[in-house]
Amino acid sequence: MANTTIYDVAGAAKVSLATVSRVMNNPEKVNPETRARVLKVIKELGYRPNAIARGLASRKSTTVGIVMADVSRASTAQLLGGIIDIAKKYDYAMKVFSMAEHEDVKEAIRAVISEQVDGILFLNDELEIEQMNTVIEQIQDAQIPIVFCNVGYDDIDLPSVSIDYEKATYEITKELIDAGKKDIYFATTVRKYTINIHKLKGYTKAMEEAGLEPLIFRTSGDVSVNTLHFEEFIKNKKFDALISVRDSIAISFMNCAIKAGFRVPEDISVVGLQNTKYAVLSRPTLTCVDNPVYDIGAVSMRLLTKYMQHEEVTESKIMLPYRVVERESN
Repeated sequence: MANTTIYDVAGAAKVSLATVSRVMNNPEKVNPETRARVLKVIKELGYRPNAIARGLASRKSTTVGIVMADVSRASTAQLLGGIIDIAKKYDYAMKVFSMAEHEDVKEAIRAVISEQVDGILFLNDELEIEQMNTVIEQIQDAQIPIVFCNVGYDDIDLPSVSIDYEKATYEITKELIDAGKKDIYFATTVRKYTINIHKLKGYTKAMEEAGLEPLIFRTSGDVSVNTLHFEEFIKNKKFDALISVRDSIAISFMNCAIKAGFRVPEDISVVGLQNTKYAVLSRPTLTCVDNPVYDIGAVSMRLLTKYMQHEEVTESKIMLPYRVVERESN
C-alpha cells in the first residue's frame, strides 16, 4: 500500500501507536503474540518507517518536535533561542513543524507523530479549542509527552509555561488609569491568538473596575496594513493612551501619531506587551511589560525533559515572573 502510515498499521493491528513504535524499536518489550500480529500487518501493508527516525531511535538519541504556526514574529525567535540553548545541553535533535489554523490539524499532528519524536513543545497559539482537542487526543493516544510553551488554552489541563498575561495587562492598564488616563485604547490583532485573549481580559477588567468604557481596536500585525488603519484612526478617535499586544503595532501607532502632530508621552502614552528588540529601537523608546520569552522557552524545554526522562514533576503549570520596563513613551 502506497504511503502507508503508522496509523494504518495501528488501526489494522488494533494496537496503539506506541505499541507499533515499540515493535519496531524495542521488540523485546512487546509480548510475542502482539509483536507477531503487528509485524504481520507491517508486512501486509508494506509499511516503511521513516529511516532517519529509526536511526535516531536505534542510537537512543532524543528528538523533540517543535510545533508552531508562524516563525516571523520577533517573540518567536526569542522563544526558540531559549528552547535551543537547553536542547543543546541535552544533545537533543529538534524537528520544527508548521501547523496553520486553516490546515487539517489531525493530519498535521499525525505527521509530527509519524516522525517518532520523543516529546513535543507546542508553540502554536492560533488554533480553536476544538482543533486543540483534536491535537491533544492524537498526542495522548501516541503517549508522547507535551508541554505548552507560551500559549493559553484555559480549557486544557496539560503542562505549560507562560506568564500571567491577564494580570500583567490588568496592572499596566491600572497604572495608566491611576496616572489620569481615561481614553485608553487596546490595540490587538484581527487574527486570534490565545495569549492576546488573556491580555484583553486584563485590560477590560481594569477599565470596567474604573468605570471606563473598554476601547478595542483590531488591526493587522503587518505594518503596511496597520499604518493605514492608524492614519484613519487618529483622524476620528479621541485617545490619551494606547496599549498594544505587540511592540511592532505599538510603534506603528506611535509613528503615525507623531507624524500627525501628537507628542509622546506628553499627549499620548504608548505601551507594548512584549519587550522585544523593537522597543529599544523606536524613538521614543517604548515602555513595555517584559514578556520573558527566552526564559519561557528554556523552562519549557527543561519541563519537557523531566517528562521525557520520567523525573518527578512538582509543578506542571509554571507562571514566570514579569516586570514593567519604563521607557520614554509613558
